[in-house]
Formats: sequence, C-alpha cells, structure tokens
Amino acid sequence: MDLNQAQIISLVIASSFAAGLNVYAMLATLGFLGQFHAIQLPPDLHIVQNPAVIAVSLAMFILHFFADKIPAFDVIWNGLHTFIRIPLAALVAYGATSQFSPEAQIASTALAAAIATVAHTSKFAARAAVTPSPEPFSNIALSTGEDAASIGLTWFAARHPYWSAVVAIALVIASIVLIRIFFKAVKALFRRGLSWRRPPAAKAEPEVILPHELPPAV
Repeated sequence: MDLNQAQIISLVIASSFAAGLNVYAMLATLGFLGQFHAIQLPPDLHIVQNPAVIAVSLAMFILHFFADKIPAFDVIWNGLHTFIRIPLAALVAYGATSQFSPEAQIASTALAAAIATVAHTSKFAARAAVTPSPEPFSNIALSTGEDAASIGLTWFAARHPYWSAVVAIALVIASIVLIRIFFKAVKALFRRGLSWRRPPAAKAEPEVILPHELPPAV
C-alpha cells in the first residue's frame, strides 16, 4: 500500500507514540511490515526493513522485554531510554517525510519527538507509580501491555493510518492527564514530607507578672 502525505503524517503520529512505549517493538514491526510488503514505506525509511536492522531490533526487543519487567531496575532502564526512544522516533519521522518540503519535514520531526516524549513520560510516570508495590505482577502486566500496544499501534498504522492517528492523539491526551495527576501527587507527597520534617513550633510560656508590676488598685 503506497502512502500519500496525509497517510504518512498519520503513520508518523501513531509510530511516534508506539516508539515512546517501546521503540524496538515499533522498529521491528515496521520492518516486518515493509519486508513482507504489507506497507510501501517511503524511500528513506527502507532501512528499517533491512534484515540486519530487523534482527538488531528483535534482539533489543527481547532484552527490553525482560529488563523492563524487573521492579526498580525498570525505572532506571526507562530513564536511560529517554535518550533512545525520542531521538529514534524523530529519525523515523525525518525519514518518512523525506519527500516533504524542508519546513514540513522539520515540523513533522518535531511533532514526532513531542509525541514520543509524551508517551515516554507517561510510561515512566506509570512505572514509577507501580514500582513501590511489593508484588512484581503489576510491573509485568504494565510492561506487557505497553509492548502489545506498541506492536498493535504500529500494525494498525500500516493498515488504517487515519484511524491509528486518531487513536494516538487520544492516547496523547490521556497521557498528558496521567502525567499531570502523577506530578501533582508527587508534589503533594513532597510537601507532606517537608511538613513532617519541620520541627514543631515551641509553645509560648505563660507570661509571669510580678507583684510590683500589677496596676495600682483604684
């Protein structure tokens, strides 16, 4: 399926959100779709369907699959991926829009980076929220859901670009709401912690009036 410019923008929107969740899943899925001709990728994006790129993406996906499900370590892992998911999402968008005007290509790349940032931040916030839980199943379930969402959204973008963009935009809005709730909760906890550390105010001692300080009797 050849993509027109509107469909390419829709693909960029959906794949950028997928990259923010799991960039390796997005790259591997996009590569397989291009390799098996389920989608005709733009010329400068053909690199993702190279067997070597697909193999590396799959290897990293497997590593990510296990690393992302270890409580506490997954927060560090996702923090480091701030410098991987967002740049790769921007690079994919830059390649996908190579046939656009320079201004439109730069704008599309910036849009992709912004969407990936929102998705990545919401993922990080959700993971930080469930990490204190003593059981590991919430982390595993959340991580598995993110992997499935990344693969499913990328595939959906190839088959139904416009609808996938609508879904991605809805997810962006939901993610922004989640991020706001998370940071408000963290701010409230920080303020509560400061109030606990603040020493209690000293009680004022009752003023003692000496006999000679009493006003004269009338």
